[in-house]
Amino acid sequence: MAIKRWQKSTDNSPDAGKPVTAKNNGHLKIGLTYDLRDDYIAEGYSEEETAEFDRKDTIDALEHALNESGFQTDRIGHIQRLVQRLAASHRWDMVFNIAEGLHGFAREAQVPAVLDAYEIAYTFSDPFILALTLHKAMTKHVIRNFGIPTPDFSVIEKLKDLHNINLTFPLFVKPVAEGTGKGIHALSKVSSHHELFRECERLLEKFKQPVLVETFLPGREFTVGVTGTGEDAKAIGVLEICLRAHAETDAYSYVNKEKYEDLVEYRLVYDKEAQTARDIALNAWRKLGCRDAGRVDLRSDAKGIPNFMEVNPLPGLHPKHSDLPILCTLTGISYQQLIGSITHSAWKRIPKR
Repeated sequence: MAIKRWQKSTDNSPDAGKPVTAKNNGHLKIGLTYDLRDDYIAEGYSEEETAEFDRKDTIDALEHALNESGFQTDRIGHIQRLVQRLAASHRWDMVFNIAEGLHGFAREAQVPAVLDAYEIAYTFSDPFILALTLHKAMTKHVIRNFGIPTPDFSVIEKLKDLHNINLTFPLFVKPVAEGTGKGIHALSKVSSHHELFRECERLLEKFKQPVLVETFLPGREFTVGVTGTGEDAKAIGVLEICLRAHAETDAYSYVNKEKYEDLVEYRLVYDKEAQTARDIALNAWRKLGCRDAGRVDLRSDAKGIPNFMEVNPLPGLHPKHSDLPILCTLTGISYQQLIGSITHSAWKRIPKR
């Protein structure tokens, strides 16, 4: 359902080319798709299993930001509710999608795929990009083909695959398709074949998916915030992840992320190494075709060269606890400005009829 109400961009006013909002039109409705953590915990899922899902205060903050920009909003929820609403002939001018999905390597792509089928516009990346980037190893194959530095790696689908591994210790071990640090802990850095076998066995059993084994990078860790799409994309800042003395070592782990206020210090950095990280992140974002906003995570090798680790094209949006809003706050970008930037970027893709 394409939006036909769009300002002409033939003048030089500050609002030229921007989407018309309800403040001057009053009819634009944005649906919200998301997975609410409490819903799944009520069904018996654990805190870790639902770690990527959103809490009610995130949805409240997102809806408030959209309302303050003048949009009508409609809370849809997860994919099953979206399908029910579509079957009942409900439609929206756009959907602000932060649904992570529950099952499969393409779980983040499910809501966008349904919206594509109904020709309903939505925020963030398309199904292809979301399916690709959730699988860290496939993403690294593509990134390496573009000439972007990323640590050497192997994928372990079963324990006997360890006989074919040809990487130098120490190594780092994690699930191939999880986020929010799931599966990563203090023992994810391994220094022997025994430790490697133990961690791969644990992850294969717990997550029922392949394990990514990478050469461990001993340098600084960065996350780069990006907004926009294609040539309009820009890096808004570089955040260094600094683990405190009592944090789990060598990893931005699940525990460190969950207890970040006590275990992690976030530093906005501008030095030469950070600027290199920014440039690599922006190049990766554009080459992969990510859209609207997200983060690129990097870690430096022993020579101080930042390496691509992974990209998050569907970033957490809690105004105080998620990395991208934290970065924005440190750079002077308000939460409402961030949400407005995402919405505006998505609106550019809608045909101007």
